Amino acid sequence: MADRSATDPEVSGRAWLMLALATIGFAVNFWAWALLSPLGPKFRDSGSLGDLTESDVALMVAVPVIVGSLGRIVVGALTDRFGGRVMFPLVSAVTIVPILFIAYVAMDSYALLLVGGFFLGIAGTAFAVGVPFVNAWFPPERRGLAVGIFGAGMGGTAISALTTVQLSDELGEKAPFLITAAALAVYAVVAWLLMRDAPGRTVPTTSLMTRLVANSKLPVTWQTCILYAVSFGGYVAFSVYLPAYLKNAHGLTAADASNRMAGFVVVAVVMRPVGGWLSDRFGSIPVLAGGFAVVMVCAGIAAGNPPLEGVGTIVFLAMAAALGSGSGATFALIAQVTEPARVGGVTGLVGAAGGLGGFVPPLIMGYVYGHTDSYAIGLWLLAVTAALTLALTLTVVRRTAAGSADAPATERQTT
Repeated sequence: MADRSATDPEVSGRAWLMLALATIGFAVNFWAWALLSPLGPKFRDSGSLGDLTESDVALMVAVPVIVGSLGRIVVGALTDRFGGRVMFPLVSAVTIVPILFIAYVAMDSYALLLVGGFFLGIAGTAFAVGVPFVNAWFPPERRGLAVGIFGAGMGGTAISALTTVQLSDELGEKAPFLITAAALAVYAVVAWLLMRDAPGRTVPTTSLMTRLVANSKLPVTWQTCILYAVSFGGYVAFSVYLPAYLKNAHGLTAADASNRMAGFVVVAVVMRPVGGWLSDRFGSIPVLAGGFAVVMVCAGIAAGNPPLEGVGTIVFLAMAAALGSGSGATFALIAQVTEPARVGGVTGLVGAAGGLGGFVPPLIMGYVYGHTDSYAIGLWLLAVTAALTLALTLTVVRRTAAGSADAPATERQTT
């Protein structure tokens, strides 16, 4: 089946088109999802929202993360039922509402920004739409790479990091929100007109709750939830909190901190499809183990607060590469061991775990810094977490992957 995908231009061409549309949609929605993060330090320094503490800023940028994460559980299951052709335009269109609310109503109120950020979290659910959509279009031998390429759409956070503060300074505080809303509107229309679900897509007939319960009981679900909470959660945590960290720990300006955060995001984005491709070739377990080992070592080094000129930059970029490749490898593993009809539901649960993994660290980092004027404790906690996850990968997860060695053959029959 892999050879047919490579030689049949009609099937291959349409599959790649669907992958491109899904990746663009993911990037645009993640761009919207991350709009508040670059503005956090600016709101605090300007005083326009009152005397905000570091914990206040951390909460503001974390609220969209947790809502987008928990929302993936339902949206993933709905995608199994209704397909990405319906869910992608729907999620994109609905996200426009909180963006306009923030732009026109909430900019002068911290409480209203939290409300707007809550509903802005809807954009983060786009991930749970794209994985099952893309997975259905590709044969098992190509799913690691395909889902990895789709996952590169998380680079939408880099667009936000590079443009939000600059647009706000040069064109006014509403500009980044209005531009993002327009991009979402255009994408929603294009997706509705061009997107199609894969032929022969299996539509579940059981109720939403029944599927959620059944998917939650799969061993691969809770195992990959942990892996993704650390890999993607670590990426999300750094992408939303790195500007504040760089400003406080290294004295950078808000614009410089956002640009450096964008560099972190770009490395992670590039490495995500690489992680999926490597998993297709060598297996997910070696890729995951290598990634968590790198995070463990680099987080320990970063706890010593090395200067950015040299070691500091290297360890953060190395962590970005490891977290990105680990995220891609996690979903390559899911594609290997999960029935196609369940991929959306499992993706929703795992995606939620990843987002929740990104919700907690910024709060911990803000609390630790507020009480110690240092980020060392938070980074040491990351190193310990990576070490424990490495041990889990090499034991329990390895056995699960080995026990599913015949899964590709089963999937070929199903698809």
